Amino acid sequence: MMTHNDFIALMPLLLLAGSSVLVMLLIAIKFSHRSIQLSSLLLFALSFSSLFYIQKLVPYRIEPLLEIDDFSVFIMGLIIFSGLVVNICSYLYFEEKEESPKEYYVLLFLCTLGACVLAVSKHFISLFLGLEILTVGLYALIAYLRARHYNIEAGIKYLVLAAFSSAFLLFGMALIYFQTGSMEFSAIALYLNPFPSLPPLFLTGMGLMLVGLGFKLAVVPFHMWTADVYQGAPTPVTAFIATASKGGVLAVLIRFFITIDGFRFKVLMLVLISIAIASMMVGNLLALQQKNVKRLLAYSSIAHLGYLLVAFIPGSRMSIQAVCFYLTAYFLTTLTAFGVIAMLSGKEKDSENINNYKALFWEHPILASIFSTSLLSLAGIPLTAGFVGKFYILAAGLQTGFWLLALTLVLSSVVGLYYYLRIITSMFSGPEKVFPKEHKVHPVFYLISSVVLSVLTLLIIWFGIYPSGLMHFITQFQIR
Repeated sequence: MMTHNDFIALMPLLLLAGSSVLVMLLIAIKFSHRSIQLSSLLLFALSFSSLFYIQKLVPYRIEPLLEIDDFSVFIMGLIIFSGLVVNICSYLYFEEKEESPKEYYVLLFLCTLGACVLAVSKHFISLFLGLEILTVGLYALIAYLRARHYNIEAGIKYLVLAAFSSAFLLFGMALIYFQTGSMEFSAIALYLNPFPSLPPLFLTGMGLMLVGLGFKLAVVPFHMWTADVYQGAPTPVTAFIATASKGGVLAVLIRFFITIDGFRFKVLMLVLISIAIASMMVGNLLALQQKNVKRLLAYSSIAHLGYLLVAFIPGSRMSIQAVCFYLTAYFLTTLTAFGVIAMLSGKEKDSENINNYKALFWEHPILASIFSTSLLSLAGIPLTAGFVGKFYILAAGLQTGFWLLALTLVLSSVVGLYYYLRIITSMFSGPEKVFPKEHKVHPVFYLISSVVLSVLTLLIIWFGIYPSGLMHFITQFQIR
């Protein structure tokens, strides 16, 4: 039976679910796109603020499915914040498109809800439920612009491959349930305690689960969909996939491994180390060949998930701190980069070719500076949050003796520096006028989007210069 405290602990999830229903009612009443977007923005802000209200209850369990602790609240904060920023960037992007963008906000709330459910899951049922809420919403969001054939193509590719990955995940869960007799993480951990190595059936189930989750995280060798979907999806949706979607899946993977103490099993660690090294190298090498900025950032995201695995694999307390800090830096920089692309995109097509950014600084100096800062942070240049994040990842890896992972991270980061600088040099070359000065159709929303991206840029620099405040907050986390 639900108690009063249960409702308080579930407030962020209830607000997100209720917001999707409320937006549907606003659509039925035939509110304008502007009214629905502003209402959605307020609802996202309300959901985000509710996280501060539930802090007094943390840690709190809702048996047997959910665990609400400092870590899950932090990840939910990043996810809801990403949804809020994507919401702001979406108005300018969708307002002049052919399709009515109103239902888009319903799907955005549902996807955010699914990612948040993943962040608090401690049971296979809640894990699969959250994953399907997230994935089904993404099917529609990716193919939302029906007039663009490559949007439909991207949606179909994601639909087919996501269905396959869900099948692998379900089969893996079934095998683990058959072996252990439970689907709750803590009960599975109790079953595994006496075993010095994994039973064959459990190992098979874990392998199948890693295939399913690996697809959602877009790590090598489950990355083949990433570039096509990133390119084909509307730019704000791409930003959401790159941040909130992956953040939720990574959070539940971390909780599962820590709960069952999966770090003591050498076979699992060998698999994760291989995936991390392959993701870092393949992601950066494939990005070198790209002339499309969205595809370049897609392969870059594969490499960044490899970096996160470098911090995650040691399984130490410092590992979780490094993962949380790097996730924050990655969310901020990725949202900023795709926010700039969304603002520069036109009615017919996105501004996604590197040549589109030639001499951008001379026409849009603020946007060029914001984009440059985000790319430098992704490259791990000092005085940015990305640099500090990579420093903590290296420290977590070296502290526990994972020298090969650390060396691969350094070498692949050097490779990645090239393609980030290629975009930056293009923006500051000139003085050719590629972007003609035109009258802004929605100057107020253009200003709001510019202010939001500027704030994100300041946060990237602030956490790069003064990371101690965020790290002090993160060091208090415990995953039970």
